[in-house]
Amino acid sequence: MKREYHRWYSPALGRDMEMLVFGHAGARLLVFPTSKGRFYEWEDRGMIAVMADSIERGWLQVFCVDSVDEESWYARWKWPGDRVWRHVQYDHYLRHEVIPFTQQNANPFLIVTGASFGAYHAVNFSFRYPELVGRVLAMNGVYDIREWLDGHYDDNVYFHNPVDFIANEHDPHRLAAMRRMDIILTTSEDEPRRGDTERFSQLLWDKGIWHALRIWKGWAHDWPWWQEMIRLYLSGHD
Repeated sequence: MKREYHRWYSPALGRDMEMLVFGHAGARLLVFPTSKGRFYEWEDRGMIAVMADSIERGWLQVFCVDSVDEESWYARWKWPGDRVWRHVQYDHYLRHEVIPFTQQNANPFLIVTGASFGAYHAVNFSFRYPELVGRVLAMNGVYDIREWLDGHYDDNVYFHNPVDFIANEHDPHRLAAMRRMDIILTTSEDEPRRGDTERFSQLLWDKGIWHALRIWKGWAHDWPWWQEMIRLYLSGHD
């Protein structure tokens, strides 16, 4: 399997950012790590191994980005508005640096995925830029970011809080782009945040956005279950 390490200075973030790329061709898969996770997390946790066959066959090329969660949502020592602004800068990095980098692969189909807090990132990015995304797989996520902000609310929060900006989206072109995406949301019966996913699913139905909601039996909020989800929903293996 082709594996590449990349690092460059990000003008948006004002520091170096790192990334791992697996594969040589196929649909582009943008991967977000879990809370405060690093770009090597999915490799370390066996997620890349699950997709190895699809990667080696040229069906998927995987781009594992780093997070800045410790400088944004989880930086409790910062004023909440500054936490959000750091995420806005991260969004600029993703849109104007990472996406053009992935487009060295001419395949037009972009898949975005993440688990737990990574699912927030996947959904937030995909629904902010639905014209870019063909599929989003959000595993066991949270889609209302306000609890990380100690009651603070401003325009930056609104435009990066999926339950807000999707609920109030009325632009027919953006809604059409959202409705074209293949959307898969997962949760599990016994996890405390199941309601977050179910409420987000209902919001999508309210906006006429078709999607698949998959509620796994028992408790499925950990890497062994996420490996199974990737195998089932992305790699094409039973």
